[in-house]
Amino acid sequence: MRECGILLPVSSLPSEYGIGCFSKSAYEFVDQLVQAEQRYWQILPLGQTSHGDSPYQSFSTFAGNPYFISLEALIEEGVLTKEECDAVDMGSDPRTVDYAAMYEGRYPLLRKAYERSKIAENPDFIRFQEENAWWLDDYALFMAVKKKMDNVSWDKWPEDIRKHYGYAMDYYRKELYFDVEFYKYLQFKFMEQWMALKSYANQKGIRIIGDIPIYVAFDSADTWANPQLFQLDENNLPIAIAGCPPDGFAADGQVWGNPLYRWDYHRHTGYDWWMSRLSYCFRIYDVVRIDHFRGFDEYYSIPYGEKTARNGHWEKGPGIELFHVMKSRLGEKEVIAEDLGYVTDAVRQLVRDSGFPGMKVLEFAFDSRDTGSASDYLPHNYPTNSVVYTGTHDNETLAGWYQNISDEERAMVRRYLHNDHTPDEELNWEIIYLVMQSVARMCIIPIQDYLGYGNEARMNQPSTLGKNWKWRLLPGEITDELLAKIEDVTELYGRKAWHK
Repeated sequence: MRECGILLPVSSLPSEYGIGCFSKSAYEFVDQLVQAEQRYWQILPLGQTSHGDSPYQSFSTFAGNPYFISLEALIEEGVLTKEECDAVDMGSDPRTVDYAAMYEGRYPLLRKAYERSKIAENPDFIRFQEENAWWLDDYALFMAVKKKMDNVSWDKWPEDIRKHYGYAMDYYRKELYFDVEFYKYLQFKFMEQWMALKSYANQKGIRIIGDIPIYVAFDSADTWANPQLFQLDENNLPIAIAGCPPDGFAADGQVWGNPLYRWDYHRHTGYDWWMSRLSYCFRIYDVVRIDHFRGFDEYYSIPYGEKTARNGHWEKGPGIELFHVMKSRLGEKEVIAEDLGYVTDAVRQLVRDSGFPGMKVLEFAFDSRDTGSASDYLPHNYPTNSVVYTGTHDNETLAGWYQNISDEERAMVRRYLHNDHTPDEELNWEIIYLVMQSVARMCIIPIQDYLGYGNEARMNQPSTLGKNWKWRLLPGEITDELLAKIEDVTELYGRKAWHK
């Protein structure tokens, strides 16, 4: 079956209160996907963002982002008023997310909603706590203690709570009881609203492609509560951290800073933590895209404290064993393997052995600096079992990319398209036609590329801080005319969905 969908982060939806969320506009976008005969809505990780605002660096791999809780829904519940929400500064520019304003303005409103909710009496909340205690208890305590400690990283906390001494855990659970309950309330509302939205989408025939990072953040409940899972020393500080080596795109490589897994421990436990993580993801998403899939074959290890990735080295990951365990314990599940970057024959073999579709990014096909692998990204070389993108959240938009590549590369694009007459500002559609007609089973297009927007609409530029994860749609930008054009190209190349 040939299928397609649209990439749009939840945070990029238009909404009344500063950031895209599970409000009316999310349901309207589902309806627009149906109207355009799409099958998939791909999103970015839904986790609670921390410093840097990246959804790939979260305080918990299980917890959802409280910013996505719809304030409108809380107003309808009667725990907030519209006047209260309207009075809070959520940022002045509807085109961008102001994360500082979100932090300063949204949490006090959510706290007010919690205090009015009488949530402790809610049987659904009681059941939610019981079913999710295996991660929720640690997360809620972690967040409550972090707030008490002025939000410093947990490795700066006093030793007793940093190292989970029993008396310290008991003390803080009692001392911060209502703060802990508040964070549990946020997760309850997040899950309640998200599952309602997902159910709506599924009923309309739209499937959700979720996205999970391979690694977790160091400053997270996961690392604090489960230090045995990671390569940490006796003081629970990293021995080595994640990143990627120097290449033609980054002379010093990239230092991501995430703790690395102690894979021998995971193997010894039958990959229990990973099975819990994946099982949870398959409950809240229909398909899971695993970021940095090559890290399961080999991962790049950088000594802790290094400022660049130059002194790192490769180590072996768990390989196909992890996914054999997943299949035996969780059954057949749909995964997209993000196999981009420096790909070896061993990584290609791992993707083939897993049976998961890998990713193809059209923008990579015409890079004159990387001729060795560029042909893998040309559509005539795609395997059927792949997912093709014009670009991802980490890439320039199509229009921005075409404007910034060299004259030689633009000539390569024109030659491949066999097109020297379409104006540059309309070439995004020619490239969309190209990937839609490919044999790749699935085709995902970022909404910015359908709109023909330049790099002012770029979502993320890796290895930079301060300008990422902010772009948003404005109300009305996805027009009926655009949806009709998307439907036409979808039908033309046999990717039309049959919705209920």
